[in-house]
Amino acid sequence: MSKIDVGIIGASGYTGGELMRLLVNHPHVNIKTVTSRANEGKPVLTLHPNLEGVELEFSNPDPSDVDCDIVFSALPHGASMKLVPEYLDNSMRVVDLSGDFRFSDIKTYEKWYDMEHLHPELEAVFGLPEINREHIKDANLIANPGCFPTGGILSSLPIVEEQLVDRIILDSKSGVSGAGIKPSDNTHYPTCTDNIKPYSICNHRHTPEIREQLRNFGSGDVKVSFTPHLVPVIRGILTTNHSFLLKSDITADDIYNLYRDYYKDETFVKVLDDNRIPLLASVRGSNYCQIGGISLDDEDQLVVVSAIDNLVKGASGQAIQNMNIMFGFKETDGLDHLGLYP
Repeated sequence: MSKIDVGIIGASGYTGGELMRLLVNHPHVNIKTVTSRANEGKPVLTLHPNLEGVELEFSNPDPSDVDCDIVFSALPHGASMKLVPEYLDNSMRVVDLSGDFRFSDIKTYEKWYDMEHLHPELEAVFGLPEINREHIKDANLIANPGCFPTGGILSSLPIVEEQLVDRIILDSKSGVSGAGIKPSDNTHYPTCTDNIKPYSICNHRHTPEIREQLRNFGSGDVKVSFTPHLVPVIRGILTTNHSFLLKSDITADDIYNLYRDYYKDETFVKVLDDNRIPLLASVRGSNYCQIGGISLDDEDQLVVVSAIDNLVKGASGQAIQNMNIMFGFKETDGLDHLGLYP
């Protein structure tokens, strides 16, 4: 099978670096273009020192001068929607890692992101393969899910689809890399080390994304509350999913078996043997989502725990998983390595 030419737009950040790290050994990919307006002409290793030996330089071409089969847009929200249409017009397929195309209701986007959407006419497929694989195959524009929604949705789907719950509370702990490569007051070492910091307690932008996707399942009216916390680790998102069962004749073993059956054919979702508790260290650097710790208390409160690497399954790895589906490659190509524990 011949290789496809790939471009990474906005490759100076963590997700751009992860895309290069994962794609450089992909059996069907030639990385042709990596862009960064501020770093034009510099070798990629100047920002991504782990890419020593990767002979790529940042460039800053106009979209009309990019000639690839697919581009990954790793630009911030707002910036991405300005350029994505130009790549589509030039017959390139696009996986967008920003939030610009994740919502079917543009008004929801404009409310939560506080900006006008410039291209409401563009329709994207929400790129969570575990729910949209068949639609992803033929799509030209994929909206790669957010990192928090990936862990939150995967930890919720079986119980929502079976209409076992009607309200879910998601408590997520995220590594500092989720804030991006640009330093800030919140990510300053003395601020985030030896500390756990809740933020955007009831108004995080990923909340409506989770709600919209989960409401496509079950009764369609599940309520979702989501609160993220910044924790002093570099990578990973651990999500503790709380809900109250609507039926009293179900055991924790029943729920565990439901999850095992639901994800039995999903390569990158692992419901852990013996219902072990997922660990961030076990998924670090990998495209896997681990689910476990499924427990039920004496008041029918259900707890489900999921763990992902926010930069891989939560971003760049999932983007490559989507690309593999779009081009008919094996879904595991470039992604079939395990986590980096310890």
